[in-house]
Amino acid sequence: MALPLSQLPVEIIREIRERKWLAYLMFLVISFTILGLGFVWPYKYQSEVVIFVDDSNIIQPLMKGSAVTTEVSDTTTAAREMLLTRKVLALAAEDKDIFSDSAAVTQNVIEQRISALRSGLFVKRRGGNYFTIGYESTSQAEAFRVAQKLAQLFIAESSERKRTESRGAYDFIDSQVKSYERQLAEVERRLQVFLSGNVDGTESEANARMATLRGQIELAQLEREQQVTKAQSLNQQLNEISPTIRREQTADQFSDRISSLEEQLDSLRLRYLDTYPDIVILREQIAELKRQRARALADGEAVTVISDDVDNPLFRELRASLAKTRTDIQTIDTRINSLTRLLAQQEARMERIQENKTEYSELTRDMEVNRQIYDDLLKRRERARVSMHLDVEGQGLNYRINEAAQYPSSPTGPKFPMFALSGLILGILAPFGAAAGLLQIDPRVRAKEQLEEDIGLPVLIEIPEVRTPFEKRRDRRLTNMVVFCSVITAVVYIVIGVARGVGYF
Repeated sequence: MALPLSQLPVEIIREIRERKWLAYLMFLVISFTILGLGFVWPYKYQSEVVIFVDDSNIIQPLMKGSAVTTEVSDTTTAAREMLLTRKVLALAAEDKDIFSDSAAVTQNVIEQRISALRSGLFVKRRGGNYFTIGYESTSQAEAFRVAQKLAQLFIAESSERKRTESRGAYDFIDSQVKSYERQLAEVERRLQVFLSGNVDGTESEANARMATLRGQIELAQLEREQQVTKAQSLNQQLNEISPTIRREQTADQFSDRISSLEEQLDSLRLRYLDTYPDIVILREQIAELKRQRARALADGEAVTVISDDVDNPLFRELRASLAKTRTDIQTIDTRINSLTRLLAQQEARMERIQENKTEYSELTRDMEVNRQIYDDLLKRRERARVSMHLDVEGQGLNYRINEAAQYPSSPTGPKFPMFALSGLILGILAPFGAAAGLLQIDPRVRAKEQLEEDIGLPVLIEIPEVRTPFEKRRDRRLTNMVVFCSVITAVVYIVIGVARGVGYF
């Protein structure tokens, strides 16, 4: 049955009165135990170094786009991880300025020191670009020296890591550049071998050549059709014309002389004007001969008529044109055959080009991709080179000590007065707390409210505890004795605490 809260203080006082010696013993044990703990509790001393992260020096805007400065996203975490490495802690554990007997230590001692350094080390963020590196130890000198040494080791290790990182990045990019140089040279060699072994040209050249040949074939075919039509027309005309014609001629004694004089006249006209004397004389002679022939013909003298069959000039001309046309048709046929053969060769060439197109595309694609990556890596290598020189020269992200370590004058954490005060308070409160806890788990009925709440029936009367006068006197003497012992104990406790506080212990 749970005791009502309203009855809890009364019952606590009753339990304390019934168990006075037990409460006193609990007060004595708890208070002096905490006081003794204050005597043996090791004092911790802390020393801190304030580090400033300088990531905005003048070199950054000047080298923007040309170099990459080393950056740290989470400075506190990075510093803690770096300082907790065995390399840094081992250097601090072997330092003679911190541990005077470093010259004659064993590996086990080094391991113990590393464990102690790892447990006492702390890194805290202070806001902005500041953070602290500190060390906590039971020795003031050790806390001061270790904090100072850890800050120095952190700055040195950070600089070394920056240089190593920059050098590693440059070496890696440089190796990649050389690798892609070899790949690019190999692809170019393969492409050169491919082009030297495949002289068919490109697909566009073959298509242009095939288009030209098809155009020439079409023109030749049109020309052949024209010649065939012409040959048919000439053949039809030949069939309609007679191969020979009858010719009748008149012959007299004046004709030959007139013809001879006309030939002389034509020859002179080619060289002289019509007013030339010889030309004038020849014209008069020709005119006179013509008059004489006309008189002779009028008189019916010296005229002879000659008739015979001769070749028709038109037939002869048409036959020559037909023969020439047929020859042209044969020539055109030969040209068409040659062009067709060339077209077939170009089609075979196109097939070979299509077969080699995939390999050519792969070679050119590999060369373009490798060249792009190679050019990009060249730029990155130069940026990495400049970045490496920046880190070597101490530019970019830097750490510097803003506040040096201070020698700790007072310990941190709980001090002896706190132990003494808390021991006295807890010693007094412990019996009451123990009684309250006991009442919560005690199954006995201590108040009528417990019965009324659990059973549901009203309690008519409550009989109080009755003690005899002897019991009252004995209880009073016991109470006085417990109070006296408690006062003596408290006085002794306070005296011990004050003596320890002023340095007597």
